[in-house]
Amino acid sequence: MDYNNKTNDYFNHERPEMLAFLPKTCKTVLDVGCGEGTFAQQIKARHGAEVWGIELMSKPGEKAKKRLDKVFVGPCENFVEDLPEDYFDVIYCNDVLEHLVDPYTFLAHLKSKLAPAGVVISSIPNIRYHDAFKKIILQKKFEYEGHGIFDKTHMRFFTKSSIAKMYTDLGYEIISHKGINRTRSLKPYLYNIPFLFTAMDMFYLQFATVAKKAD
Repeated sequence: MDYNNKTNDYFNHERPEMLAFLPKTCKTVLDVGCGEGTFAQQIKARHGAEVWGIELMSKPGEKAKKRLDKVFVGPCENFVEDLPEDYFDVIYCNDVLEHLVDPYTFLAHLKSKLAPAGVVISSIPNIRYHDAFKKIILQKKFEYEGHGIFDKTHMRFFTKSSIAKMYTDLGYEIISHKGINRTRSLKPYLYNIPFLFTAMDMFYLQFATVAKKAD
């Protein structure tokens, strides 16, 4: 996978829509795929939390080390065993799981790293987003691109229901599961006509999920 051709802002997103899911009482946070640490640094500034990060690429990872309490640089799967048990109030995976060869095993391993009341919070692209729907169904295309739903670095593709199934199959209890970054386009209304408006999930670019360990 080649991340070297990504634009600079790829590793520097603030993601306010994902900060909205952060429990206000959190004290320990892990940001998987932290980039330069921009998102996680906001958590430190607002909540005074201890924030760790994992970043695949060395250049943004080194920048994150200057902002966060502890940062691992390299594939996130390599550092699971280095993470403390029962420690993190929150583990963020913002647009990360779709880049992994085996997101299921990784997500399963994260359960033991959560504090008793801890949660995993993820953002995952929606393959049923209206623009992707148009390309696959109407244009009969499935072509990889430099960014977006069909990003060439994506190894897995998910829908709203498959995300929920992944979590529940792995022994998580879903607290919240909702669409984010809704399109302003009116085309999804048109595409919904033959489906009798039962495909409203195509309005959302991603789905944000908050889940805890099932009792």
